[in-house]
Amino acid sequence: MDTKTTCLGVLALGEASGYEIRKAFEEGPFSHFADGGFGSIYPALNKLTDEGLVTCTAHYQEKRPSKKVYRLTEAGWDRLEQEMRARIPGEDKYRSDLLFILFFADWQDPAWIARVIDARIDFYREKLHAMKECSTLDGLMVGQRLVHGFGCAVYQAALDYLVEHRDAFVAAAGNCHDCRQTAAE
Repeated sequence: MDTKTTCLGVLALGEASGYEIRKAFEEGPFSHFADGGFGSIYPALNKLTDEGLVTCTAHYQEKRPSKKVYRLTEAGWDRLEQEMRARIPGEDKYRSDLLFILFFADWQDPAWIARVIDARIDFYREKLHAMKECSTLDGLMVGQRLVHGFGCAVYQAALDYLVEHRDAFVAAAGNCHDCRQTAAE
């Protein structure tokens, strides 16, 4: 989905500021399957406002700039539903710096590979803990709870794989002493 559609999705959960929308992508309900940074959220919100799909209200704050709060309009609800029904979703795209580094594990220093994998194992454990401790699960609709469960399953599978194969990756590291020469031939 494009940023405009995902912003509409966040606003379907309730009014929010641009900062709150970004937080929904970083650590909120969309964190394991959608992206949105300030560089894409604010231009999308401006377009959505211009198109009449959201309203923007400035809330005065003392000693700070006014806080802009966005709310979905009826036309915004209609557009969100239309976008979700417009096509069968495309293939999931998975990009990973970790997998890129591990792909070349044979060329890497074993201590570096161990450090990279251990850091990711810690990350997955922390992410799973945070997702499982999420206090807002009770208020979620069935689809939202199921997507949350899907995210937990994906992180758990990745964690299990890295724990199971950590030593094999480390053992493979440093095995290619002349990789540059081999690749050039």
